[in-house]
Amino acid sequence: MSNDSSTETAQPEPQTSSAPLVSDSRTFKRAFEDLTRGFSQRQLWLQLGWQDIKQRYRRSTLGPIWITVATGVMALALGLLYSVLFQMDLAEFLPHVAVGLIIWNFISGCIKEGSEVFIYNEGLIKQLPSALSVHIYRLVWKQLLFLAHNIIIWVILMIVFPRPLGWELLLALPALALLVVNGVWVTLLFGIIATRFRDVAPLLDSLVQLAFYMTPIVWTTATLEQQGGDVAERAKLAQINPLYHYLEIIRAPMIGEPIDAYHWWIVLGCTAAGLLLALVIMRQYRSRVPYWV
Repeated sequence: MSNDSSTETAQPEPQTSSAPLVSDSRTFKRAFEDLTRGFSQRQLWLQLGWQDIKQRYRRSTLGPIWITVATGVMALALGLLYSVLFQMDLAEFLPHVAVGLIIWNFISGCIKEGSEVFIYNEGLIKQLPSALSVHIYRLVWKQLLFLAHNIIIWVILMIVFPRPLGWELLLALPALALLVVNGVWVTLLFGIIATRFRDVAPLLDSLVQLAFYMTPIVWTTATLEQQGGDVAERAKLAQINPLYHYLEIIRAPMIGEPIDAYHWWIVLGCTAAGLLLALVIMRQYRSRVPYWV
């Protein structure tokens, strides 16, 4: 007679993997998908960026032309003042200041407004089912429109103060493309960080103001080097400032000055490092931005 309490055959226990589960939202694949999906929605951010400019000047008589007027007046005032202080020829110095100021406005706009890009678009982020990068492209596109308006100043200066411009002028096009790419990663990086830590935005505003005077916009490295001695040695410190190299690869071709190849290599290196850093931050914290705004 068999015993009812006979030992039953032991069933194998299911094996559990010891590998940690990785959220699909925190992968480089999802980060790249967000960037590509956002770019494919260009009809949306192109329209929104243009609408931002129209909204800003909707009640003014000149409209977006005020962008050019304000930058032109600033460039003229700084050019006249510092050309007297440094005893420089206005025809040589004013284009240097004007083009430097035009490029600087793009850079500073991407940094300062980029730090608040997600905070400013809180409503759209929570209500509009679109890629997070749409707001990045929108801001960079708006800053590019500002730059396009200000290029009129450069055209006027080249007519008033004509100078020989060779084929090197074409180098300004790839330089501008690099500037736009850097605008994307700068806006993305500071936008995510400043959304989490709200003190970052006013800190960046102060640092950008300080960087303006540390970057050769209203002064030139050539002027300091001509004075010799310790002043010439201190002029070499400008090489440490990466913003100087970003200005040079665009400004030099536009005002007919030679440019050394090392400026390009430094900008390319900074671009690669910045893109990698922004992708890491985006991979890790992209999904949290809607909860932080």
